[in-house]
Amino acid sequence: MNSKSFEQFFKEATKDVPFPFQRRFAEALPLPQLVSVPTGLGKTAMAVLGWLWRRFGADEERKAATPRRLVYCLPMRVLVEQTRDCAILWLHKLNLLGGTADFEEINGRETLRSYTPDWGDPGRVTVHVLMGGEDQDDWDIHPERDAILVGTQDMLLSRALNRGYAANRARWPMQFGLLHTDCLWVFDEIQLMGAGLATTAQLDAFRRLPPSRESLPAKDGHGCRSVWMSATMQKDWLKTVDFGTFLESAPELTFDWEKETKAEGLDERTRQTLRDRWNAPKPLAKAGATIGDPSKLAVEVIETHRNACAAAGKGTRTIVVVNTVRRACEVFEALNIAGGGSPKNKRKIKKALGPQNDAGTPLASKPGMVLLHSRFRPEDRAKQVQKALAGIEPGGPGIIVVSTQVIEAGVDLSATTLFTELAPWSSLVQRFGRCNRRGEDNGARVFWIDLPGNRKDAEKTAPPYEIEALDASRKLLNKLTDVGLTTLPPVELAFEHTHVIRRKDLLDLFDTTPDLAGNDIDIDRFVREVEDSDVHVFWRAWDRPKGYESPPDDEPAPRRGELCPAPIGTDANPGFRQFIKKAGGMVFRWDFLDKKWQKVAAAAIAPGQVFLVHTDAGGYLAEQGWEPDSRNCVQLGDPQGAAKGDAPDATEDERLSRIGIWQTVADHAEEVCCELDGIVKALSVMGLEAEVLRHAARWHDRGKAHSVFQAALPDGTGDAAKVWAKAAGTWKRYSRRHFRHELASALAVLDPRNDEIPDELRDLIAYLVAAHHGKVRLSIRSLPNEKHPDGGRRFARGIWDGDTLPETNLGGGVIAPDVTLSLEPMELGLCEQPPFAGRLSWAERMIGRRDAFGPFRLAYLEAILRAADMRASRPPIRKPNKGRESA
Repeated sequence: MNSKSFEQFFKEATKDVPFPFQRRFAEALPLPQLVSVPTGLGKTAMAVLGWLWRRFGADEERKAATPRRLVYCLPMRVLVEQTRDCAILWLHKLNLLGGTADFEEINGRETLRSYTPDWGDPGRVTVHVLMGGEDQDDWDIHPERDAILVGTQDMLLSRALNRGYAANRARWPMQFGLLHTDCLWVFDEIQLMGAGLATTAQLDAFRRLPPSRESLPAKDGHGCRSVWMSATMQKDWLKTVDFGTFLESAPELTFDWEKETKAEGLDERTRQTLRDRWNAPKPLAKAGATIGDPSKLAVEVIETHRNACAAAGKGTRTIVVVNTVRRACEVFEALNIAGGGSPKNKRKIKKALGPQNDAGTPLASKPGMVLLHSRFRPEDRAKQVQKALAGIEPGGPGIIVVSTQVIEAGVDLSATTLFTELAPWSSLVQRFGRCNRRGEDNGARVFWIDLPGNRKDAEKTAPPYEIEALDASRKLLNKLTDVGLTTLPPVELAFEHTHVIRRKDLLDLFDTTPDLAGNDIDIDRFVREVEDSDVHVFWRAWDRPKGYESPPDDEPAPRRGELCPAPIGTDANPGFRQFIKKAGGMVFRWDFLDKKWQKVAAAAIAPGQVFLVHTDAGGYLAEQGWEPDSRNCVQLGDPQGAAKGDAPDATEDERLSRIGIWQTVADHAEEVCCELDGIVKALSVMGLEAEVLRHAARWHDRGKAHSVFQAALPDGTGDAAKVWAKAAGTWKRYSRRHFRHELASALAVLDPRNDEIPDELRDLIAYLVAAHHGKVRLSIRSLPNEKHPDGGRRFARGIWDGDTLPETNLGGGVIAPDVTLSLEPMELGLCEQPPFAGRLSWAERMIGRRDAFGPFRLAYLEAILRAADMRASRPPIRKPNKGRESA
């Protein structure tokens, strides 16, 4: 795309002229890091289109200063799809979309129906949602391509800490490396991030600091930038132990009403739009109902909504924001006459709702009802959001949206009437932004719902917030009669960091090997508030003739669209732990080592885990989401979808080897080297790193010459003399449990007798070779239930001391000599026996490489090699250009 002005670029995408602050962000050198702009003025368009213009419309200086991946991090799940849809629509308008999108017009709004990414044109941008599940769209195998990644803070920060929630664990290091290299991180509505905010600041600092005392600082922060945005931004919120030094010089962008409206070049229409939004009236009053009384609140909401519709002479939108999912469901039920309170209150609700038919269902005069919170399956959540965003029929009864905090940020939704429970001031400011958003509604009104007058009841209903924060908000609200942008007072807001990740924590997380019990380091305290900790749940049906049979071991892994977040729960707020106790043994978790589904005990639950639940156990309703008290059989969204998935990842998996064709190690190595050359050239990886990657690509499958691998091949090779890397047909089981061919490859590289490998590069090449499936990395150790060799020999991952690899053609004129493998490097301390006598152990060598290159760069090199291997290993039908993908 030829260079063009940001105004022209913005107008092509949105049909609007950008506000001055949006233009300042896009054109700034360097990019602003701290952005303080009132809600409702277009921060999302500023960030997304600003990045796009810098990559595809600006001059070379700005393009070179802008990372190729935009990572848009949101605090709430319900916002992700809307941000993704906006990005896809804007890219479509700009003719920059990588892939195929299908749109339809609903109530005057272009709505995305479907999107399939496509990497065929390197001059286009793909869009990806990071939400977990096994239906990967392969964003991570194209490190050289421009892409937009949208996700929630738990999904994105867990991946940035090398423990991706609800993700294939073998891909953790790959995504870790890519998310810390060549990325523009945009953190939206940071006042809602809780404990995750300190982590975002610390990670930014870690990328700039030297990886160890012996190392130099990383070049330009690994090409990463961070932008923090909020309507209530305060610089001190980001003052952490390691980021404090960088915070002082962080460029800022602050909205200034006078400067914005008087800026040169602003047309009168845009100037008036800005005035309307800035001066939008939002009269404030206290609601009659108090927090914790859904029946009374339902009556008040209905009556106020009806009055607003009557005054406007048309249907209007009312939004009710409450602080917990449970209360949102209770209010929603009360509004729908499905429960909530005594029979007397039910009669009051019925009376407020108006006429009903003989079946007790309200007639057409009942407003539309929508429930929004974070605990839905994606398909159901998308339907709820679409209902909330739908246009309102002029003569209809309007719509009432009941929501939790998910509506505070990013949702382009405006209401005539807003009810909100008392909340911390920063949250209230965001909620006020959902009322009369564009200044076009003269009948707008805001009602705040106070805590109960009794202190004991108040303390009971205050969570998830501290009662002191709610008391402070009450004092401010009692002084206000309007909460429009012009009347909101400036307030100093404290932000206390409870858990701050340190460099040692990050280094500990670099090794992804689980402990002997199969557990991983818990990162939840660094990702979000511990009280909000989630697991992910999906439902399936299978035969249970005796009641509690486990699912079959080949039950496919979950698709992204099946996963529902569920709170782990506490004694005061029941969640998944309590659900398990009632579910009667119908809850299971995949065992990565034993390769089967295991029943789950409540005490074994940890944040980010994924659980399979039989549909008979209940726990979910399509219009209410996660509902642990429901015992109704859960309806599957796509009954056939599960049959299309792969089995969950396991330590012995060889999916990249089973692609439907026969291919020798030499031929596959040639394809990997071809793919690698394209990636390395596009990313300008040069010198030692490029040389190391090329050696690793050539040697990565050397271990497939091992007799255990070759014996597992399907029958019918046609030429038993060849060393095969890929095979079509039915594979046999490995004769040794947990066998990993890449460990054999790495030991062959590490052998000092191997003259094909430069000694000064040997350790790094061996690491990349070992890590190319994400299962052998910093440590080598045997796993539970491995087959023991005779004679007390060492063994690990199915490799035994004394195993041999025959001479093997690796392509490119490289012939790997036959070798006898030694596992002595798995021991700690200096090796004592040939061929490793006097040399360091595997762990010491690999930790040395980690500390020399830093965890981010080392994982990035790992990701590049794995991307080349995975692209070369795709089934032939998915390989463009006869198996060679142009960079």
